[in-house]
Formats: sequence, structure tokens, C-alpha cells
Amino acid sequence: MNIRRCAAALAAVAVIGIPGSPAFAASPSPSGKAALPDGLYGSTDPKYDGVWRQSLALLAQHTAGVRPAARAVDWLTGQQCADGSYAAFRADPARACDAKVMVDTNSTAAAVQALAALGGHDAATGKAVAWLKSVQNKDGGWGYTAGGPSDTNSTAVVVGALAAAGEKPAAVVKDGKSPYDALLGLALPCSGDGAGAFAYQPDKKGKLVANADATAAGVVAALGQGLAATGAGKDGGAGGDAATAKCVGGGKPTAAQAAANGAAYLAHEVAKDGYLTSVLPGATAQPDYGNTADTVVALAAQGGAAQAKKPLEWLEKHAEAWAKQSGPAAYAQLVFAAHATGTDPRDFGGLDLVKALNATGPAPEATDAPTAGDNAAKPAKSDGDGDGGSHAAVWWAGGILLVVVIAVGFMLSRRGGKRVQQP
Repeated sequence: MNIRRCAAALAAVAVIGIPGSPAFAASPSPSGKAALPDGLYGSTDPKYDGVWRQSLALLAQHTAGVRPAARAVDWLTGQQCADGSYAAFRADPARACDAKVMVDTNSTAAAVQALAALGGHDAATGKAVAWLKSVQNKDGGWGYTAGGPSDTNSTAVVVGALAAAGEKPAAVVKDGKSPYDALLGLALPCSGDGAGAFAYQPDKKGKLVANADATAAGVVAALGQGLAATGAGKDGGAGGDAATAKCVGGGKPTAAQAAANGAAYLAHEVAKDGYLTSVLPGATAQPDYGNTADTVVALAAQGGAAQAKKPLEWLEKHAEAWAKQSGPAAYAQLVFAAHATGTDPRDFGGLDLVKALNATGPAPEATDAPTAGDNAAKPAKSDGDGDGGSHAAVWWAGGILLVVVIAVGFMLSRRGGKRVQQP
């Protein structure tokens, strides 16, 4: 998901410099640099991806059966503007949003998906959905910012938000056009290069160019699902061997057919090596971990876990270092991949994704009371997480806020044909 990944990369290399503000409690920073807001997941500057990574972290925890920390949820709800929208990050949530606050559809839709899953936030999600509907484009889709040209990725994350909030995406229309009309308008035909894929947006000449990142998002959205999509089951919707699946149909496909065609494209892209690649100008091709994780979700949602086996196995072997460097959103993407394929997120190629994700922010809410004889320093067991870890115990037992660790950023590369925006 190109826009958010660009933002995450920028955030990863940014030096933390958020001015102190009475609007939020800050964690102590041993480095002497300005501290991060209390309750926020990740240790890098949230300027570009704060709401996005927080939403993914909370949604992934919920997906894994973990109840997030109340202050982590409060941080997210506190970022919402009065009109229901969200910006990537607001350093002073007590200050009303104005024209200078750059709200966007992606942050807003991700927050809706997380808060709707957690439950108890109907007022917040209702306002957010109302704002999203108010900025729907005439073609039925959404751009990253209100009024911006529709793109597959933004339309997809909004479809996920609508579905999570109990809406029927097909019934959310503008000038008679639904989100699916916008998505189908960005789907490539079954002829020529990139057959069956989705484009991010038409290029400068109006041509649709296949984009694996947009295709993964488009497949999931065409199926009416969101970030934490569920797998299609053993038989799946595509059937047969994913690597031999073909784009089918002429003319404008249905949403279901577009999803199948997009999955066929992705399956062919990962058939050889098990992963997608990304190239920076002047650099050699590198594995694209994030897009590969999204591809696993898309293949499983369309055709079942068997369809995603090869890229899933590759991620289990190779994604640990990437996730560690990239932070909570990366761990969340891997949790979503595990969830879609029915894989245990606590044993993902030997890595406990849930424990690793929990360690990037405030310890989850304790749900089981400690029993007699338990180590006093050990926190109560979290929902679905039997090992909160000694790191979390120190914070709870000593009342110390999370210490910020400034990680060296892992720049994620962009693929050809993408329009990279900075929120």
C-alpha cells in the first residue's frame, strides 16, 4: 500500500522532534530527544504514519485475541477531528483541526477498521464514516485526500472501513457510482501486459499499468473485505493451482471476477521466488516484504490458504528482520497474513508476532488475575497472549512509561507505476 509505506519509510528515518505539549503525556527519552506521545505504538516520529500504524497495531492485536491497552485506544480516538476525519498525526489533539491539518482517507478508514473491531466506539466510527461518504468522488472511489483522484489503494481501505462499520459498500454511491465501479475502472483487461491486475491510477496518458501493491488491495476490496481479511477456506474461490490460474472474461468484469483475475496475476508474480520485488532507481531489485504480506492476504481471501502457501512460507523464513526494523505496522501486516491463512501468529516461522507487536507499545490489558505463587513482577496474562514478557512487566510493576528507542529506518522501496504521495 504505497502511500502508507512511503510515509512509514519517512517516519522510520526521521529524527524524533515533537515539541512538548500538555495535550498528551509523554514518555521519558533517555536520548535527550523529544518524547513520543504516551500510548503510541512504535518508536519513530509519528508525523507521517502515527494513526496508520496505531490502527494496524490495535486491529492486529484484536485479530490475535489480545485486548489492547486502554491508553493506546484512547490515543487513537483522541486523534479524530471534530468532523470525523483523521490526519496522519496531530501533535496537539486538544487543538481544533483547521485547514492546515492535512486529514486523509487512509488514516480515517484505518482508524474505523480498528475501532469498529474493538467495539464500543460507534460515535467515533459513525462520524468517520459520514466524513468518508462526504468526500466520495463521482466515480464512486476515493483519493488519498478529499477531492483527489480516486486510486485503488485508498478506495480499498475505505471499502474495508465501510464493511467494518456495518455498511454495504455497494450501496454507498455518488452520482450512481459505487466503490466497486471505481475499482473495476482501475482493473486491467485479460489481454496485454499485466492482464487481470489493478492499476494504482491511470498514468499521465490515461493508461492503466499493472501494480502489484494496488492489485493486492483491489482483490481484498473487491471481495468486500478489509485489512484483517479472512481466508476463503480450503476450497476457496479460485480453485485449482494458483500458479496456473488465468485471467478470465472479456469486457467489464464483475467485482468477483476482478478479484479472481487480480489473484491470478499476483499468483504468477510470486510463483518463481515466493516474493514480490521492488526496485529503487539505481539499485538492484530487493524483496518487497510488505507487498508480499499483502499478497498473501489477497490470495488467501480469494482462493484459500493453499493459494498463498509459497509466499507465506517465504515470509515465515525471511520477514523477521524486516518487521523488527519497520515496527508495529509491519508486525501487524504479518499478523494479518497469518490470520488470513489460518497460521498461528505466535509461531510464525518460529517468531511470536503477537509478543513482538505487543512489545512495540503499551502492554495489552490484563484479563486474568494473577494466581498465588506467581512472580510479582510478571503481569497478568493478556487476552490470547500467555506471555506479556518481562519488558511489559517492568512498565506495569514500576509504573514507568515506555522508553523510546529510536530505530534506524528501513526504507521501503516503491514500485514502478506508483504515484508516491506524502500525506
